[in-house]
Amino acid sequence: MDTLALVVTIAVALFFTYTNGFHDSANAIATSVSTRALTPRAALAMAAVMNLAGAFLGSGVAKTVSEGLIETPSGSTGMAILFAALVGAIVWNLVTWYFGLPSSSSHALFGGMVGAAIAGGTAVHWNGVLNKIIIPMFLSPVVGLIVGYLVMTVILWAFRRSNPHKAKRGFRIAQTVSAAGMALGHGLQDAQKTMGVVVLALVISGHETFGDPIPVWVKLVCAVMLSLGTYAGGWRIMRTLGRKIIELDPPQGFAAETTGASIMFATAFLYKAPISTTHVITSAIMGVGATKRVNAVRWGVAKNIVLGWFITMPAAALVAAAAFGVVNLAFL
Repeated sequence: MDTLALVVTIAVALFFTYTNGFHDSANAIATSVSTRALTPRAALAMAAVMNLAGAFLGSGVAKTVSEGLIETPSGSTGMAILFAALVGAIVWNLVTWYFGLPSSSSHALFGGMVGAAIAGGTAVHWNGVLNKIIIPMFLSPVVGLIVGYLVMTVILWAFRRSNPHKAKRGFRIAQTVSAAGMALGHGLQDAQKTMGVVVLALVISGHETFGDPIPVWVKLVCAVMLSLGTYAGGWRIMRTLGRKIIELDPPQGFAAETTGASIMFATAFLYKAPISTTHVITSAIMGVGATKRVNAVRWGVAKNIVLGWFITMPAAALVAAAAFGVVNLAFL
């Protein structure tokens, strides 16, 4: 039963990674597709490959997820807590995908972990949740908004005398690079989050101890599942990011993607903080759009997106707590 529980938990973790991929594929490519810098399938293929590469660039975020958020649970109860956390995250991913709402898969996972831990009687590292999750959750969109605005302002100033047609054509080419950087950052951030969960499952089962290097097979399967999910595509959310917030042109798309990728790399390498790629790219798009004129951004759509951010963690936590209750009654 212990081995079966481990296998099932890892399988569910990989399915979560798959849903993360198609839920968040829009983060990496929506701007490139909406500006016609890349065709949808070419953009998805490029994003899938870069997601795979990004997953091997670091392990700091995985360490934060596996050790920094909840006390390591033990035995069958510990595995049930992880299983329930993943169920909470998956359910919220599917609900928000259905409604085309670009919520955070990352915060769905963190909310699920906290909700399942509380339901299962496991201590939550509230300092870790505050410092690594809550504070970055509020800061990263603000930084994305400001930096996106500043980057676009610099571009407008630098190319103020350029031929608009030639400049847009050049930025379409540049967007191939910025979209690749965004996808690489997505792999760096989001594949590691599932790696952290799988490592935690292996520690609970006694197959690993904290401090050991992440097994290569764990990195590989998490990266492959994220890439497969990305290639499956999340067209509903792509429409929201690429069209509904603001109609983007190539310079704006380049500015938003460059901003998002820079913030993801900085937080992963400097602070080991698992931030939301959704929060960063959405706020960057808003900041970039505001340089045209403030009312060019459809703030009503933006408001609905931000409300979704606020309810993601509590909603996933409630689903995870309910899932743990069901597992506890049925199997423990």
